[in-house]
Order: sequence, then structure tokens, then C-alpha cells
Amino acid sequence: MKLLAISGSARRDSTNTALLMAVKSLALAGVDVSVFHRLDTLPVFSPDLEGERTPAVVLDFLARIAEADGIVIASPEYVRAIPGGMKNAIDWMVSRFEIIGKPIALAHASHRGDEMLASLRVVLSTVSDGFLPDVFLRVPLVGKSVGDIEALMREPEPASQVVEFLSRFTAAIRGI
Repeated sequence: MKLLAISGSARRDSTNTALLMAVKSLALAGVDVSVFHRLDTLPVFSPDLEGERTPAVVLDFLARIAEADGIVIASPEYVRAIPGGMKNAIDWMVSRFEIIGKPIALAHASHRGDEMLASLRVVLSTVSDGFLPDVFLRVPLVGKSVGDIEALMREPEPASQVVEFLSRFTAAIRGI
């Protein structure tokens, strides 16, 4: 099974990216997790750039989505909202086939951000009827360095949270 984990942060030392890297490192047997953390490379969405004019970097991103059996999104909140880069990536998917019916689950690296998560849930349930609102991972990592996160995620409690999340997500995918 292939999962694509998308970080909604363009920050080099992002806690969300670090969380997704931990998800990758704790992947279950038979589950391949790849992490996409370069939303900053996607141009601003424009309907004028769809079809034959779609930029190669967007086509590559959409191909990764198409190849995945499921998607995990971990995004920070910016000013109580979805970050522009994350929303832009979703905008590139809206009029395409790759996301339709695709199982999607959320992970979150903060103890706050519930308004952004509520908004992201609305958006994702609009673009994919495969969005799974009840499959959710939250590990509060705000203020921790990438190295601290790597060490913390090897501890039994957070590691078991990730394994449980992946078990629920992969079971849901198999059931769809």
C-alpha cells in the first residue's frame, strides 16, 4: 500500500514535516509512506494553467497523488486558517480526477489549530468523498526541534499513537 504524506508547511524545520517523517519511519509492514514537503514549489493556481498548460511540477505532484492509495495531510494553522500553500495545492486538485474518492486522513503537530482543522475538514470533504474525518492523529510538537521530535516519536506512547493511526487508516482504505 502506498501512502502520500503531504506537509502543509513550507518551513525547512517544520514540525508537521517532522511528524510525517516519523509516520514514515513507523510505517507498518507492507505500507510505503512518501513525504511531500515542497508546497513552495507549486505555482499559484490559475484556471488558465490547467490542461495542456499545467506546469510540470504540478503534474508531478498530481501523479504522486494518483499513485497513492491514500493521503495523509499534516498542516499548521496560519492566523487561524489553512496556510496559503496548502490551500493552493488543494486548488490544483479541485478540477482534476486524482483526488476524487481518494482516502484522506489528517495528522496535526499542535495542541491548537482547531479552527484551521475545521476549515480543512470542510475543504477536504468537498474535494474527496474519501475523506475520513474520524481517522486523526494529533501529537503536540510545537516548540520542539526536529531532533527533539525524532527522539520523542521513538518513545512508546507517541509511536503507538502513530501505529494505531496507520492501522485505522490502512484498514479504512482496504474497506473502501
